Amino acid sequence: MGDTKSIVELRADFPILSRKINGKPLVYFDNGASSQKPNIVIDRVRDYYQNENSNIHRGVHTLSQEATAAYEEARRKIQEYINAPLEEEVIFTKGTTDGINLVANGFTRGFLQKGDEVIISEMEHHSNIVPWQMACEYSGAVLKIAPINDAGELILSAFKLLLNSKTKLVSITHVSNTLGTINPAKEIVELAHQNGTPVLLDGAQSVPHMKVDVQDLNCDFYVFSGHKMFGPTGIGILYGKKEWLDKLPPYQGGGDMIKSVSFEKTIYNDLPHKFEAGTPNIAGGIGLGSAVDYLNELDWEAIYIHEDELLTYATAEIKKIEGIRLIGTAKNKAGVLSFVHDKAHHYDIGTLIDQLGIAIRTGHHCTEPLMHRFNVTGTARASFAFYNTKEEVDLFIAALKRALNMLL
Repeated sequence: MGDTKSIVELRADFPILSRKINGKPLVYFDNGASSQKPNIVIDRVRDYYQNENSNIHRGVHTLSQEATAAYEEARRKIQEYINAPLEEEVIFTKGTTDGINLVANGFTRGFLQKGDEVIISEMEHHSNIVPWQMACEYSGAVLKIAPINDAGELILSAFKLLLNSKTKLVSITHVSNTLGTINPAKEIVELAHQNGTPVLLDGAQSVPHMKVDVQDLNCDFYVFSGHKMFGPTGIGILYGKKEWLDKLPPYQGGGDMIKSVSFEKTIYNDLPHKFEAGTPNIAGGIGLGSAVDYLNELDWEAIYIHEDELLTYATAEIKKIEGIRLIGTAKNKAGVLSFVHDKAHHYDIGTLIDQLGIAIRTGHHCTEPLMHRFNVTGTARASFAFYNTKEEVDLFIAALKRALNMLL
């Protein structure tokens, strides 16, 4: 798996994976909602609160200087990790949702007018639907929806037809949280740029499964969350090209995002602080830096192979169960297995297999329009990470069969 660690050794880095649920070993297949945390992250957050706890950017005393240095070092680590050209292009946010709202707010106040258009897709998370609905409602712009096929893949020919002179932004997920579909992000960006349209990519589900290079993608904005990439909750990143971040108005007003304030006029701070009003999640930012340290030690080629093998194995095994229908069968997928049963409700399945220590997600996964597209009320979703194993898949399949026997 890693350069020096086996899968068993990697699992030992995550203390929660040794926990028992209802007397059974925990099988954690809800990584799409939030991933577990390695000791290096847990210890670093604890160390900050025990030894460095102070506000940042404002104090001359030792604790403030140490906390500021650690927080800004985390920003540099993240810049390098996603290959952002400039450190100031990395904005700390509360998470993916916050990052999308920041961009949507800026476009609403600065770039969207009546009759303009914004393109999203049918597979988007609510976090990449609702902010654009709000932006369009406020500005008079029109929200356009790029369709997907029955496998859960973006129909590129239909997407191309939506692009026109009125298109002011494309905002599309890199990897679907419900379907596992890996979208052709580079091609989407190229097509949009040929139309003179900037692109935001929702990377919440991609960063945990693959190395992301924002320069290679050439996207204008990229957003992701710390808690899905083995870091703390309440922290995330907005990457934006400097030319765009300079043009967007501040999202919030307050401390740290200003150079000077008078009752007559406020002068805003330079990037990245222009978008980081108030005391941030300092421990979260530092912890996210440690998560990046951990991820940098992994063999990503081996991880991709391992996760793909897990998904292929789980898909083959679940297809053997009568009555199961997979939702999302794209050729290019990340580690998500979303399914329904023709006679058993997804909620009942999730509740029963939890009694056997299996943690999966049930419901609409914050993708209600996508559920309507497939004519289902929700799905059961198993989502994998590099610390999951084929033995865990076997336990999951056995638990699923047992639950169905009870329900049918």
